[in-house]
Amino acid sequence: MDPLLLGALVAISTIIVLFSGVSVAMGLLIVSAGFLIIFDGMRSLELMPEILFGKLDNFALLSIPMFIIMGSSIASTRAGADLYEALERWLTRVPGGLVISNLGACALFAAMSGSSPATCAAIGKMGIPEMRKRGYPDGVAAGSIAAGGTLGILIPPSVTMIVYGIATETSIGRLFLAGVIPGLLLVALFMAWSLYSTWKSGDAGLLTAGNYTWREKFEILPRVLPFIGIIIGVLYAMYGGIATPSETAAVGALLCLIIAMVIYRLWQPSALWVVLRDSTKESVMILFIIAAAGVFSYMLSSLFITQSIAEWIGTLDVNRWVLMGTVNVFLLIAGFFLPPVAVILMAAPILLPIITTAGFDPIWFAVILTINMEIGLISPPVGLNLYVINGIAPDISLKTILMGSLPFVACMVIAIILLCLFPGLATWLPDAVMGPSF
Repeated sequence: MDPLLLGALVAISTIIVLFSGVSVAMGLLIVSAGFLIIFDGMRSLELMPEILFGKLDNFALLSIPMFIIMGSSIASTRAGADLYEALERWLTRVPGGLVISNLGACALFAAMSGSSPATCAAIGKMGIPEMRKRGYPDGVAAGSIAAGGTLGILIPPSVTMIVYGIATETSIGRLFLAGVIPGLLLVALFMAWSLYSTWKSGDAGLLTAGNYTWREKFEILPRVLPFIGIIIGVLYAMYGGIATPSETAAVGALLCLIIAMVIYRLWQPSALWVVLRDSTKESVMILFIIAAAGVFSYMLSSLFITQSIAEWIGTLDVNRWVLMGTVNVFLLIAGFFLPPVAVILMAAPILLPIITTAGFDPIWFAVILTINMEIGLISPPVGLNLYVINGIAPDISLKTILMGSLPFVACMVIAIILLCLFPGLATWLPDAVMGPSF
């Protein structure tokens, strides 16, 4: 069978299997085994266990459970509420300070936890009622938190970036640095829209809030500065050549657990057990998907599907930006239905040779891909963050949350356009810190 036709058959079969309700990892294994048996014979099954476990034989993978423990220990405490309150106290006299403090808290908490749903829940429980109480439109209150929560997969340390680095054999350190400026750009765009929307509503009084004494401002800082210090320390250790990403993640996880125990009195064995249990579940899920995606990639390569698609794309007489636009549409559609980790692991083996052949930087493309995944987190039909917000504010309709999120989707599209016009937004910092890549 023609490899391109076979590739289309694999894509259709994968979509059908995944929509049947099977887990992503099991779905990939079922499709891989089925096509390998049909086109390569039963002997191909002998290689599947070796490929499955061989994909996990990577020292860099240790950073994933460590960063997840780091985020879980933070999410299990009042760190999100304290972070939100600290920013509110310091930014209360800034025009639009409340919505800025919410977005800032989302950005920082997302960077610490690496989890979009956890960020939405932690900051939303405090921020949404407070914004609504002061008269902010429901769309702005809900949409800003839903969009702010997505920043966790872009701002370092990001588990999604680690997965992309492993899938494409790209430097994780460079990927982390590449997400810094685009992440700050998105925060700025989100804040700009929120302020404009609030001003347009005609409620000028919303742009300022109450006042806090200097004592009230400083007394909250000891609770949040250690966590921010850990993030800075993790990044310094990684880029200062002190430790590898995996070693840095392990130290960061230990420090976060210690701080959670000392500052937030997380001494009870039952509470610590919940942190470790949830971290283990999420880590196993991600690692299982990585292993299954390795088998899926082997199947695509063994049947010459990946090579044929890359060769076919190379023969197309189209502008490379038209090609990139097509890739973005594909990523958007995939992100509407699948979690970011699954999309990266399934698409990276196919897309990487295509974008490198077209002359695009794989580090830059990682940021483009990640922003597309962020859009999927606040877009139906899956839109996980939308349902999290609806769960913590059930009296705000899903339609209102969705309409409030759409302007932030537009902000992400603008960010993608800016990155296409100015690729240095993603590549300058990695090159400046770690030297040009060749």
